[in-house]
Amino acid sequence: MPPVQKLIGQILVEMGVVDDRKVAEALEYLKRAKPGTKIGQAFVELGFCDESQVTKGLCKQYRLPFVDLSRTPKLPPAVADLVPRKIVQDFNVVPVKLQEGKLILAADDPMVTFVVDDLRFALNRELVVALTPPTALRAVKADTYGLGEKPEAPAAGPKGGKEKEQADPEAPVIRLVQDLMEKALTARASDIHIEPQSERVRVRYRVDGVCYEAASLDAEISGSVVTRVKVLAKMDIAEKRKPQDGRIQTEIFGRPIDMRVSSVPASRGESVVMRILDREMGLVDLDRLGFVGNDRDRFERIIRRPNGIFLVTGPTGSGKTTTLYAALKTLNKPNVKIITAENPVEYHLEGVNQCEVRHRIGLDFQRILRAMLRQAPNIILVGEIRDKETAEIAIQASLTGHLVFSTLHTNDAPSALTRLIDMGVKPFLVSTAVMAVLAQRLVRRLCLTCRQPMAPEPSLLRSVGLTEADLAGRTIYRAVGCRECRFEGYRGRVGVFELLEMDGRLREATFRGDSTMKLRDQARLSGGLKSLLEDGVRKVLEGVTTIEEILTVAKREDVAPAATTT
Repeated sequence: MPPVQKLIGQILVEMGVVDDRKVAEALEYLKRAKPGTKIGQAFVELGFCDESQVTKGLCKQYRLPFVDLSRTPKLPPAVADLVPRKIVQDFNVVPVKLQEGKLILAADDPMVTFVVDDLRFALNRELVVALTPPTALRAVKADTYGLGEKPEAPAAGPKGGKEKEQADPEAPVIRLVQDLMEKALTARASDIHIEPQSERVRVRYRVDGVCYEAASLDAEISGSVVTRVKVLAKMDIAEKRKPQDGRIQTEIFGRPIDMRVSSVPASRGESVVMRILDREMGLVDLDRLGFVGNDRDRFERIIRRPNGIFLVTGPTGSGKTTTLYAALKTLNKPNVKIITAENPVEYHLEGVNQCEVRHRIGLDFQRILRAMLRQAPNIILVGEIRDKETAEIAIQASLTGHLVFSTLHTNDAPSALTRLIDMGVKPFLVSTAVMAVLAQRLVRRLCLTCRQPMAPEPSLLRSVGLTEADLAGRTIYRAVGCRECRFEGYRGRVGVFELLEMDGRLREATFRGDSTMKLRDQARLSGGLKSLLEDGVRKVLEGVTTIEEILTVAKREDVAPAATTT
């Protein structure tokens, strides 16, 4: 029995050109490609390899020689005259040379071997068929015989397994996804949302915390777009029933860009969100965070303490990681050892030892934290405290002479203390280890190009605890909208903060297990705690944002009449 012919995908895997995952992705791509598309063409369109590599794989599959005509698109007249123009047009072959009485013909399809007898009769010669890349064959036909138009040279396939800009730029889906990412970066978007609808695919960008529709795509290409994103993020394209996470590392406009990708099965298809992590824009200094009054000095004084826990709280997307990275950037010196445990590592800090959580192999926060303590660090950053065990290890680290930074999901600063106790941490450990808590939100900045002064209604002032007397010598601005800010009236965001610093009385209240309201009252009496709303009001009076923006992130009951105090 003759040996079974290997498939082209298997051959390219053996050649090291693609792997099994890419073969599966190409097969999935073929389901949505136009009829007649072959798997080799799918590999090229997805950017997995170039035409030359596919053609060499076909040569192995059909045991045919390979010839590269890309460097000699125009044949010498003596060679061109060996095959009439009519045969070149009908059989899609071109002559290469005469060798030992045999004429070598180049084709781009191995199926031409089935008509080689017809060609031998028409040319009255012994023939040898060789394969050449399709683009090279079309170029020879156009330059030598005037058949068809000369094609543009295809982009080189990816090398070293990279699937970024080296992918074929002519593939429509590849160009589309790349265009979406480039436009998102130009628009200063933090997220790209790809959401299949009943009759279309909605693409939205989140800019300054607000989503707006950026594009509407045909529903037919929904699967292709999602597949392309999954390929870039190294996710399993065959798995559509479960949520997946991935990461894209690419370069756009000459800048290194990381993207965290999340896919979730929905009723109309998979919904994909791409979180853009711009390394150049994400790492900021303390001066750019938005502290007002003496909060900046208090913050820096706290983070320079030798030990204790400093917590940053707030909902997802409130800038907690940015604040902690700004602190680490300030403290990062040659004589200081810093280790982080993050899920995932969002920005890379030179000189900082950053560990990424990998639950699949059992590398979680607790395991990394235990290993960290054996590395003798000065400063430890824990991406998030989610459970009792992580909290207790972090507290023990702070009690043994380490400075620990971490985040927690609570609505305000005093709630962080009661949240740790609710997790099961002993109150005396919380009161001893925690040195400060910073609650924060992000509000949109007024566009300086189009903002206009306004006289706010008394009811609007009362909503944030202000009176008309508080506005003496101050100007309140309203959002207008111009081309610079996409007619939104806002451009960029700034932090609103609530900084709680522990003292003796607050530690006693925490040890007793007092409620959040009692802890807040004590913090206001002893530490002069300014609430989120009060800090927002200070930014309103400085012309940074609007009252309406502040009311989206802070509640009226948080403020006292002393809102204008700085």
